[in-house]
Amino acid sequence: MMELWNELLTFFSSEKLLGITRMILLLLIGYALAKLVSSSLVKMMSKRSDLHQVMLVKRGSYYLILSIFAISALHQLGFDLSVLLGAAGILSVALGFASQTSASNLISGLFLMAERPFSVGDVIRAGTTTGEVLSIDLLSVKLRTFDNLFVRIPNETLIKSDVTTLTRFPIRRIDLLIRVSFKENLKRVRKVLDAVADNNPLCLEEPKPVYIFKGFGESSMDIQYCVWAKKENYLDLKNQIYEDIMHAFEEAEIEIPYPHRTFYTENPFSVPFAAKQAPEGLEKTNNTETND
Repeated sequence: MMELWNELLTFFSSEKLLGITRMILLLLIGYALAKLVSSSLVKMMSKRSDLHQVMLVKRGSYYLILSIFAISALHQLGFDLSVLLGAAGILSVALGFASQTSASNLISGLFLMAERPFSVGDVIRAGTTTGEVLSIDLLSVKLRTFDNLFVRIPNETLIKSDVTTLTRFPIRRIDLLIRVSFKENLKRVRKVLDAVADNNPLCLEEPKPVYIFKGFGESSMDIQYCVWAKKENYLDLKNQIYEDIMHAFEEAEIEIPYPHRTFYTENPFSVPFAAKQAPEGLEKTNNTETND
């Protein structure tokens, strides 16, 4: 027991215990200081910078301060920092050869941060994926789709493909494809469409609606009618204006056509079948079944 007690006293009075104590204190101070500095920088930049820049500064300052205190803590235990840095250099070279894809994503992430084609909170479309940007990191961009799925897209993919930012500008245009019968007066149709746009409070007066006659379709005259809305009202207006147009066409007795088909028999002198007229044999069959 005396020998164990003496060893404990020797350990608690040794330089190793003091080094461990200083290391723990440095790590605790570094953690608290990193939290404090990163939070202070966020408060300072939140009014002048966007969310993307604030997140980068917060993470960069946090890990930088914590790394400095961690290196100092290792020095307290007697680690030779020159050997540690040399080993880190060799390890980084090995990892660079083993992770060329990650390095490509890292470089692509730096390009994305410098170019800033979109920011956190924007809605983007990359390929067949559309969603809200949750974060822009060094290796990938995280999205949340409209059906609440989490999607991770590598930065290299975004650099090489077309990316559409749907919420970049404050207003958006809605392109409506309208089909009317050949017998309709196009000037009258245009007046009805303009009235629908004027009566809808979600349609912007400026820019004005755009009317484009697309041409003659297979069974209709095709019109593209374009209205503008604020980006937050885009879906509401798109869902509402089709219903408004349908009601307005019903009141104005404007016909929305459906495809027509004409059938002929093999006889070259035959006439087309009349609409809603069943063949003679089928009528007899139906009458027979009814009488039975």
